[in-house]
Amino acid sequence: MEEANQTTEKSPAESYTVVGVRFKRAGKIYYFDPNNLNLKLDQEVIVETARGMEYGKVKIGPKEVPATEITPPLKKVLRIAREKDQAQYLENKDKEANAFRICLEKIKQHGLEMKLIDVEYTFDRNKVIFYFTADGRVDFRELVKDLASVFRTRIELRQIGVRDEAKMLGGLGPCGRSLCCATFLGEFDPVSIKMAKEQNLSLNPTKISGICGRLMCCLKYESETYRENNQLLPAVGSKVEYQGEEGTVVQINMLKETVVIQLPEGEPLEVPLGEVNF
Repeated sequence: MEEANQTTEKSPAESYTVVGVRFKRAGKIYYFDPNNLNLKLDQEVIVETARGMEYGKVKIGPKEVPATEITPPLKKVLRIAREKDQAQYLENKDKEANAFRICLEKIKQHGLEMKLIDVEYTFDRNKVIFYFTADGRVDFRELVKDLASVFRTRIELRQIGVRDEAKMLGGLGPCGRSLCCATFLGEFDPVSIKMAKEQNLSLNPTKISGICGRLMCCLKYESETYRENNQLLPAVGSKVEYQGEEGTVVQINMLKETVVIQLPEGEPLEVPLGEVNF
C-alpha cells in the first residue's frame, strides 16, 4: 500500500496534519491527509491509495508531523466508512475465500511448484492479489491468464518471503504466545546473530529461530539495552580484582548482575558485579 495525495509540497520546516491508517491486522500504518474530517481512533475509513480506494482503520489520530517524515503528495481520507462500505468489505472477504479455493485448483492443474498463502481483493474490486511462496522463480503466465478469465479483473501474483508468510498465517512462537509479527509488529526490523551474542544466548539455530526459520524478531527488543550495558561491564577474558586477588572474567550474567571469574587457584567463582573492581 502506498501513500499519496494532491497537496503541494512543503518545505522541510513546515508540517502536515495526518492520520495513520492500517489496512491489515498488524500491518504497516500509512499516513493520509484527514481531509478536514472529524476522525477518531479505530474509526473505519475509505482512503485514496496508489491502487485505488481502500478500506482501513484509523490507528493514529490526527497529529502534526514534520514534512521530512512525509513522502508527498499525501493522499486523502475520502470518507468515514458507511454501512454500504462495511457490507462491501465483508463481501470482499467472502470472495477472497472463494478465490483462494479456485486458485489452489488452478495451481494444481498447471503443476506449479508454489504455495498459495493468501488472497486479497482491493476494496473497489479492480484487482485480485494472490500471495505465494516458492523455492525459486515460477513461470505463472498461463496461471494468470486462467485466473483472469475466471475473475474478469486484474490479477497480480506476488511472491513473498517466509517472514511475510508467518505474518499472514499467524501461529505460536517458541515462547507459547501468538507471533509478534502477526499481532502487533507493523514492519520487520533487521535482526542479526550479533544480537544473540550480545545477549549471551545460545547460538543454536533451533533456539533462536522463529517458526519462519529466520532469527526471532524479539532478539531486537532488548538488543540496544544489552549493547549499552555491555559497554559498562568488563569483557569476557579481561582481568578484574576480587578480594585482593586478580582473576579473569569467564562469563557475565547481566540479568543476575553477577560475573564468573577464574582466580589463579580454585574453581570458577560467581560473584556480584559490585564486589569486583575493573
